[in-house]
Amino acid sequence: MEKALRNEVNQDVKLKPEKKWKLPHVYVILFSLLLMVYIATLLVPKGQFEREEGPTGALLIVPGTFQYIESANLTLFDLIFAIPTGMVQAGEIIFGGFMIGALFVIIERTGLLSLIIQLIIRIFSENRILVIPVLMIPMALFTAFTGVMELALIYVPIMIPLILKMGYDRLTATAMVLVSTGAGFSVALTAPATVGLAQTLAELPLYSGIQFRSVILATVLLIGIWYVWRYARKIEKNPSLGLLYGDGIDHQYMDEEEKEVRKATKKDLLAIVFLIVGMGVMIYGLLNWGWYFIQIGGWYALMSIVLGLICGLNSSAIAESFNEGFKKMIVAVVVIGLSRSISVILQEGNILDTIVHGVSEVLSGMPTALTAVGMMVVQGLFNFFVGSGSGQAMITMPIMNGLFIY
Repeated sequence: MEKALRNEVNQDVKLKPEKKWKLPHVYVILFSLLLMVYIATLLVPKGQFEREEGPTGALLIVPGTFQYIESANLTLFDLIFAIPTGMVQAGEIIFGGFMIGALFVIIERTGLLSLIIQLIIRIFSENRILVIPVLMIPMALFTAFTGVMELALIYVPIMIPLILKMGYDRLTATAMVLVSTGAGFSVALTAPATVGLAQTLAELPLYSGIQFRSVILATVLLIGIWYVWRYARKIEKNPSLGLLYGDGIDHQYMDEEEKEVRKATKKDLLAIVFLIVGMGVMIYGLLNWGWYFIQIGGWYALMSIVLGLICGLNSSAIAESFNEGFKKMIVAVVVIGLSRSISVILQEGNILDTIVHGVSEVLSGMPTALTAVGMMVVQGLFNFFVGSGSGQAMITMPIMNGLFIY
């Protein structure tokens, strides 16, 4: 009896999952960074550069004018108030983020994205491998213009059943989405939350350097397409070579796909035309009218309402879609505000210029190109802790820009 009880206890112990370290929530990481920066303001000597008004009216650092200063330490109230201050300063970006979420929920709820992809699939049914570049290129370009990689959450559930029907596997569909949106986000052309924000903070002409980024985007995307194409060809020749072959899950997606297939109506076609024209207006506004988050947010809100009405959604359904879109974007916008609060503490604590001066002293003997490479490596490592592109820009661009100015 005693032996049986011991065996049962041992079995219970074995069944307990091993505790593994888990990366803390992004809120925890950002608040920890905020606290660390606040403590740094109490320890790091305070200093300032002289500043002069730049071409756009913003105050820019004057190289060679750094000096240490005496100023009062920030209080705990300053730490607490930095969070809402950061939210307010990032208000237009937060608003734009909410409107982006609303638009994509409207597109998802009306089924427009699914209809567009199904049409492409039918066109290339006889030469199915071409569907890879045909779908990856627009996904990459749309992400490069908007910077919204979160669209992958909408693409994947739609792509998987359609790509399975073409004879490939779920990994092919997922790779198509992640590789294309990853390329578009990494080498963004006019993404307001990353390129636009970073260039604004650096006092650069909005969306400048787009020609160079276009060449890099084309190169990266071609490599990504070749990578996915190569894997898909291998499955065509021998399905058993697929990494997910025989796992017994594919049928779940195929069943779901059969329920969702529907024919496009005149309303759907009108909505698709409106969506394409609307996105064209947005891109034109970004490139020629200097649109930023206020304008983009307002345009997305208008597009969402019009699309919903065209597709037959009533006012309450459109409002519910807005709420659902806000929920999907809440983490991203809070991250933006918290990231901005870190910049607030750095500036109000008068240590941002000290950091810029210190790093500049270390890197002053290095070639500019080598300095840029080192900064890119640091930015890449920072990406593991802060997943928001705009949040990273708000934290790191004041320091990076200061290095090159200095």
